[in-house]
Amino acid sequence: MDVREVSERAACLPLERLEVEITTQAGHLAAAECRWLSFVAEYDRREGWAQWGCWSCAMWLGWKCGIARRSAQEKVRVARALAELPLITAEFSRGRLSYSQVRALTRVAEPATEAGLVEIARNGTVAQLERLVRGMRFCIRRDDETEEANARHEGRYLSYHYDDDGSLVGSFRVDPEEAAIIVKALEAVEKVRSAERTAVEDPETQRADDPVGARRADAFVAAMESVLADDLRERTGGDRYLTVVHVDAETLAGDADGRCQVENGPALVPETARRLACDAGLVTMLDDPDGNPLAVSRKTRTIPVALRRAVNARDERCTFPGCDRPIAEIHHVEHYARGGQTVLTNLVGVCKFHHRCVHEGGYGIGLAEDGSARFTRPDGGAIDPSPKTVIEPDDGGIEARNRDHAIDIARDTITTNWCGDGLDLSLATDGIMVDRRRAKELDLNAAEEPADQVWAPPRD
Repeated sequence: MDVREVSERAACLPLERLEVEITTQAGHLAAAECRWLSFVAEYDRREGWAQWGCWSCAMWLGWKCGIARRSAQEKVRVARALAELPLITAEFSRGRLSYSQVRALTRVAEPATEAGLVEIARNGTVAQLERLVRGMRFCIRRDDETEEANARHEGRYLSYHYDDDGSLVGSFRVDPEEAAIIVKALEAVEKVRSAERTAVEDPETQRADDPVGARRADAFVAAMESVLADDLRERTGGDRYLTVVHVDAETLAGDADGRCQVENGPALVPETARRLACDAGLVTMLDDPDGNPLAVSRKTRTIPVALRRAVNARDERCTFPGCDRPIAEIHHVEHYARGGQTVLTNLVGVCKFHHRCVHEGGYGIGLAEDGSARFTRPDGGAIDPSPKTVIEPDDGGIEARNRDHAIDIARDTITTNWCGDGLDLSLATDGIMVDRRRAKELDLNAAEEPADQVWAPPRD
């Protein structure tokens, strides 16, 4: 039955029959969405989205299913939460709870409290449920505040180590009041560094979309420098932001054995050097057989500002299928070390994540006859910008599939039993919190009980 037939049939139905159809179909849709979210949860657990060069399951849903990013993120969150909430899942799967109700419930529900929450959801309105959830979230935060504060303070630490590639890797955890000091200091240093860089760099070459994490890392290093020396402002911008990578021409062009390393630092794989060289200034050096420099070219190769603007205007966003991030770097389809030219027809705009995918991740990229970018997965499979379904879904509509799963949905299955009563928010919240506290006490007592003694035969 096509849309026109449905519209014509709906126009002939009395209002009472339309109400029955709407409420019945709502139940079928809820049951079907529960199964759909189960598939999403399993797909996310297996990280099937990674094979398509996506950074998350939400990105894959946005690309393949046409779901907005925020909505996709919320659906993935709900899908993950349902795995720990069997009662809510059961009611949802039978069309007795709507997605809106489940989305609200999964924000606060726990195995110990889901029974009471489902009872309220089945006997109240969605607006009342939302009010209860907001109250529950406040009570949970207040109930756990002291316990969490003490645990948080005891868990503070700072650790660091040198990784195999020479990078300094670390992590830390501090109390919120101490975190405010650190954040304030980093913001102040970052502001000074940004002003200094603005004064020495060409405004046309600055990018506003530099990763926040990278800017914070720069600010952190600058803060450490200011502790150790008083000449921070006397250093030139070039001394702070210049990164030197030494790589042999043969290695850059074709993975030949040779030098490829950060100056006075660890080695790099040639593909990483090629990624860095895609959008950077290069200086050519001629060495003797012993590696001593004989000559240095004064010419540098970088992407001109006008050409960079042309790429940004043409591509607008990262050209990787399904990605809507801003362009952060320019990629040479045919690397210049392999004969590629720095011209518009050989350049594509990509985000940092997919630039790394193309180089270190093994993804391929080429140009179609119309000049558009075409990507392939590491296994050689093409990534179609307009993805097609590889296999056909199971036959039958939503109603038929629900019947196949022994789900009997009637006109009032999804309709709540609300009879017009108001919500006693205090009473409802207290009842749910009692269940939660009782469950926590039982878990605590179980943890404190001594382990059962295991009988062992006496030794000879």
